Amino acid sequence: MQQVIAPVKQRGTGRIQFIDFARGVVMALMAWDHISGFWQKGIHHHGGEGVMGRAPEFLNTTWFLARFVSHWCAPTFIFLAGTVLALSTIKRLGRGESQRDITFRMIKRGGVLLLLEMFVVTAAFGGSPLYFGVIACIGICFMIFSVYRRLPPAAILLVSLIIVISHPFIDLSFIPTDNPIAWYLRVILHEPNHDWYPFTGLYPIFPWIGVMGLGWFFGTFLSELDVTRMKKLKSPLIVTGVLSIAAFFLVRWLNGFGNLLPRQGGTLMDWLYVSKYPPSLAFILWTLGGMCLFMAVGLHLEEWPGYDKGWTGVILTFGRNPLFFYLTHLWLYRVRPGWTPRTVFYLDLQTTILFWLVGLYILWRLCLRYEKFKRSHPDSLLQYI
Repeated sequence: MQQVIAPVKQRGTGRIQFIDFARGVVMALMAWDHISGFWQKGIHHHGGEGVMGRAPEFLNTTWFLARFVSHWCAPTFIFLAGTVLALSTIKRLGRGESQRDITFRMIKRGGVLLLLEMFVVTAAFGGSPLYFGVIACIGICFMIFSVYRRLPPAAILLVSLIIVISHPFIDLSFIPTDNPIAWYLRVILHEPNHDWYPFTGLYPIFPWIGVMGLGWFFGTFLSELDVTRMKKLKSPLIVTGVLSIAAFFLVRWLNGFGNLLPRQGGTLMDWLYVSKYPPSLAFILWTLGGMCLFMAVGLHLEEWPGYDKGWTGVILTFGRNPLFFYLTHLWLYRVRPGWTPRTVFYLDLQTTILFWLVGLYILWRLCLRYEKFKRSHPDSLLQYI
């Protein structure tokens, strides 16, 4: 197939900072979700919304919202992984790298992510080494994109929209459930669950490759913009974000298509309790709409003097080092008596928030050191992290 993407245009900086800002925000929120999971699981913090149609009950609205704010994380993480993958690919093509080299690089990156999921991530959660989580999902999607990327961007956009909208209709009943390998295949493709240990997973490929494809298309779009035109994206991003969130409320009000977990009543929790595993259309509308607003805020803040310093500088540092942050924060926040996330010892909300903030400071310092070390070793395996 013929390559159709034009080389990225030169800009004054090698990074697009509003992407780093949006990603940095959700990394911090993700850290909150995981420290809550390690220190509050089984009492106040729950997860698994939508797994096999289930809806774990929250103690109260406060703890529900404390979990709900983390919903922005995975969709933003995966969408922007597609965006950055597109920008990186176009940049490499512009430097004269061959399609073959780019293909193998994507496959290697995907393989590294699978190994990290198996040996680093699942160990931190104390789960099965075969658990198919967000890092493994991104890894497989990268491998698919090693070929899939050769389609025209418009075709990838169309296919991605179809996947995001229609994936709930996927029927895997032809795959048997009495065989562990077949069961695991269903988990990986579209039916997340924890019912047959160790063949577990929460991030199936079908819905999430649609989200990554939307991000890929966004990356090809950004590659055509110079700095001046990119600054004008603030209003379109705000409009897109607001319309997406408005569509979320419409879908929840209609309470039919797009709701893998139907609204049970009229409370705030009823309106906001949506399926994440797999992601419903309502979930995607809310989270990607919020992501657009985060990027618009990042564009606005770029006009501030000293944007790369202070609290915005901390967020940008997180956003520049998302995988390192992800791997490191799990082991930082899981530290507790007995060195196991299953130890029966819990914190109250205020102390958990304090631990979260202290951890963010430590992670910021570690990310700065890692960033400096990675720059000094550009050809090492760190290029995949």
